[in-house]
Amino acid sequence: MLYGPTRKPLSGTWAVLHRVQRMRGASGPVDSARTGPQGDYRLRIPRADTSAMYVVSSLYQGIAYFSEPVPTRGAPRAPLKPILVYDTASTGPPIGTRRRLVTVALPSKDGTRAVLELLVLENPGKTTRVAPDTTSPTWTGLVPPEAIQFEAGEGDISPQAVGLREDTVAVFGPIPPGDFKQLTYSYVLPSNMQRFPIPIGQPIDEIDLLLEDTTATVTAPGLENVGVQTIDQRRFAGYRTGALQPGAVVAVTFAPPGFGVQAMLPYVIALVVLALAAGLVFALRRQPSAVGT
Repeated sequence: MLYGPTRKPLSGTWAVLHRVQRMRGASGPVDSARTGPQGDYRLRIPRADTSAMYVVSSLYQGIAYFSEPVPTRGAPRAPLKPILVYDTASTGPPIGTRRRLVTVALPSKDGTRAVLELLVLENPGKTTRVAPDTTSPTWTGLVPPEAIQFEAGEGDISPQAVGLREDTVAVFGPIPPGDFKQLTYSYVLPSNMQRFPIPIGQPIDEIDLLLEDTTATVTAPGLENVGVQTIDQRRFAGYRTGALQPGAVVAVTFAPPGFGVQAMLPYVIALVVLALAAGLVFALRRQPSAVGT
């Protein structure tokens, strides 16, 4: 089913079935049909590829809206939740940031650290937010000014619609109301960056941190330590905050380079040698002197 902005069935609109795969050239439209009087449509997958994902899209006022993934196993028919489309507007209530997950990897050989962020955005309005021009994004966020090698990732918002301007992440893609939308991007921290401040530029409901360097310390209002988690055979120390306001101080401090067991090894060896030498001297002093006859 396809419903318009007034939540009435949208008839005579194209519904297109897509196959989505990671391999280039393997994705594309599979079938299409016009919606009926009740906004209904019927599409067919000639031969389901279990390694692919299938979704239905419909274009309204130049914006593509997508269905939930189509189940390809089980029953021969798969009814989907209705696709809702909206009018567009370049103004409205601010796009909210509901959650921000920051994952920091261990330092690489050159000392740099890779950071992956996943954000959950929400449009609380009743229209799809669109950018009026190339200077007015639909949403902005902050990353440390020292961040390098910024790259937008796959999510609900196209990577082509995300860019970095100095320390500001700018989204120019449309953000419809309703379901939460995921935004992902990554960047690298320089090797000399021992303190990693996470700038907060707008109200946020929650920040989650996953630190592969479990010796790192975190400062933040209302911080909760959620323990060490194993993800893909890698161990991460987990932390969580509550709601934060702009300007809140959230920072990760890494241990100085070389600090740890390996750095302490020479001192441990020296102490062991001294202890053995002291024991030898003590043993020699306790030996009885030889008595001549």
